[in-house]
Amino acid sequence: PDSLGIFGFSYLDANKDKIKAVPVQGVSPTYDTIAGGSYPGSRPLFIYIKKAHVGVIPGLAEYVAEFLKGAAKDGYLAAKGLVISPPDVSAKAAAAAKDMTPLDGSELK
Repeated sequence: PDSLGIFGFSYLDANKDKIKAVPVQGVSPTYDTIAGGSYPGSRPLFIYIKKAHVGVIPGLAEYVAEFLKGAAKDGYLAAKGLVISPPDVSAKAAAAAKDMTPLDGSELK
């Protein structure tokens, strides 16, 4: 009763009967608060591709496309507990990946 641990949301979600979530700054960790970015403990997941490798490393564009496919609403990463980005953020990421547009991260917020 006097312990605190930090877990990923998928673990919390799968073990609701054994562990209790702790709100941070008054916001409880739910799928919606994490996906929307209002839960202070949430953060986006980025993969970084070196610009010099685009068009040079075989399979790089296909890898990025596969990652985005897995991170889609019904993708296999969602089935493993990844919290999916809101549709507008996912669309921006997909467009940037398709064109291999260099980003600084501000475009995906």
